[in-house]
Amino acid sequence: MSIEFTLHGSVVLDIPSLYAELNRVFMADEDWALGNSLDALDDLLYGGYGALQGHKAVTVVWQDMETSRAALGVTATIAWLQHKLDQPGTFNTAALQAQLWALQQGHGQTYFDIVLDIFASHPQIHLQPA
Repeated sequence: MSIEFTLHGSVVLDIPSLYAELNRVFMADEDWALGNSLDALDDLLYGGYGALQGHKAVTVVWQDMETSRAALGVTATIAWLQHKLDQPGTFNTAALQAQLWALQQGHGQTYFDIVLDIFASHPQIHLQPA
């Protein structure tokens, strides 16, 4: 039996608001919250804690997905990558610069694309655009 959760894409206006929505949906009964991290999202989707804990089959309905796609698009992704580049010695600069260059050339992954890839890497999660 599958359990269903709904993300409200209309409230996703930037990267922090994505995580606020993820926390609202998946972490409401926890006494801690996910940080604004793709690794944290990936960990959450493994199902070891939060509302996903113990569920083998999950449907996530993402309402207003196109609003989220636009909010987490090229502009937000460039700002996110630039923020990482502004912290020398913390991240793999060459990889970040390659991602930034690809975006600027029109063929790189946006933050939204990366989020979709993370969801897709969890076969027990069925992501349903709405």
